[in-house]
Amino acid sequence: MSKGGRPAGSRREIKIVDTTLRDAHQSLWATRMRTDHILSMTEDFDAANFHQVDLMAPIQFDVAVRYLKEDPWERVRLAHRHAPNAKFRALIRSKNIASFDFLADDVIEAWVDRLYANGFRVIGSFDGLNDIDNIAPGLIQAKKLGASTFGALAFCESPVHTDALYIEKAREYLEKTDVDAIMLKDAGGLLTPERIRTLVPAIKDVIGDRPLEIHSHCLTGLAPLVYLEAVELGADVLHTSIAPLANGNGQPATQAIVRDLRALGYVVHVDDARIDAIGKRLTEIAETEEKPLGRPVAYDGLHYMHQLPGGMLSNFHSQLATAGLSHRFDELLHEVGRVREELAYPIMITPFAQFVGTQAVMNVISGERYGIVPNEIKKYVLGYYGKLLAPIAPDLRARIIANGASDIPLEPSLIEPMLPSLRKQYPDEDIDHLLLRAMFPGSQVDEMKKTVASHVSGGERQYPLLELVQSLYGKMSVGTTAVRSAELSISLKKGLENAG
Repeated sequence: MSKGGRPAGSRREIKIVDTTLRDAHQSLWATRMRTDHILSMTEDFDAANFHQVDLMAPIQFDVAVRYLKEDPWERVRLAHRHAPNAKFRALIRSKNIASFDFLADDVIEAWVDRLYANGFRVIGSFDGLNDIDNIAPGLIQAKKLGASTFGALAFCESPVHTDALYIEKAREYLEKTDVDAIMLKDAGGLLTPERIRTLVPAIKDVIGDRPLEIHSHCLTGLAPLVYLEAVELGADVLHTSIAPLANGNGQPATQAIVRDLRALGYVVHVDDARIDAIGKRLTEIAETEEKPLGRPVAYDGLHYMHQLPGGMLSNFHSQLATAGLSHRFDELLHEVGRVREELAYPIMITPFAQFVGTQAVMNVISGERYGIVPNEIKKYVLGYYGKLLAPIAPDLRARIIANGASDIPLEPSLIEPMLPSLRKQYPDEDIDHLLLRAMFPGSQVDEMKKTVASHVSGGERQYPLLELVQSLYGKMSVGTTAVRSAELSISLKKGLENAG
């Protein structure tokens, strides 16, 4: 069999959505992959022949603006410019995009418009309550523009998240949005081979010829096995990331999954050499930036109780340590599971993972359960974020409402358009940055723009590639290495005369 080719008697083709540039570094590097890192790999991504390349979701915009001080829209434009053959995809989060609270409809529509205008031709959406009414407007707008769309079925384990629920939601997606594909989104890495054996056939029976994508994480170590089982049952597309930015909190490794699929006789048309080159570049970035490499993890049954995303676990360690309560970490995990059950099993993805986790921390630290109630918990209970999948016990609901902020109305009101006032406040601002201002209050966008301007005008970080080369050379021992971007290749050599 030729590399990536079709062997005699081979089975159907399985397509790969690459998550390296989006979810992989979100899961393993706290979303700290910079634009110059991405541009140093675009040549290989352009030729790797992935079905699609996942590039941006709300958190990538958030971290770029607030922490990296980069313009996320410029990242989008540069990626498309330097990898014109890669089909980049974008994910939006219901009606809150990058904020916790819902945004006005004019912002949602304009956000989708700008994703398309800046190059995206594949746009999808998800909602932590699987409330399709919240998802539908964005997907309908994307289809009007001509984009291919996908709807995510957010997965978790609970008494209410039954196969029947997912069948109902898949059918609702087709009826209300006419999506081109369905994505089973398992952010918590909770899928098991047993559950996938019932879910995949059930969903495929509803969606017919539309592709079914499987997206999971390796938090329990089961995701690679789940992927292979899903394919055997009819799944069409798998989400993987390139090792070493794989495994652990991230997705299964592309190299291993492709190898195993081919061994089973499936056809996977990706370029192995390009994937290996990206893997080597990721190792260089990790070494230069002192970032962790993804590694397989042991099975942990406790994960099914709290269902927390991996990144939140380290935050909890830090919060409890600050309060001098590190010894109560296991207690906190159990409290997370209890709060989640009491709140009708919201799926532990943004924003609900943060809501449940914050309430659990307050319950543990204060010693009084629901004595302190964050605004978001009260809003959740009142239906501000969508229809709950199960009722909340009346006495608990009353306690949350009573102990929450008194200025939160008991009924959500219509959100007035936001763009007219933003245009009046910032008359010289382009629409891309107006949308960022709709999501990031205060001076955050101004600080980002100031930092970007300083780089362009000769500030201290004007040459990120030069910084990378200098840093990499400083860490080298005797030998050679290479740094590549979309437009140049630099070979570094450190001989004995330069050593120590």
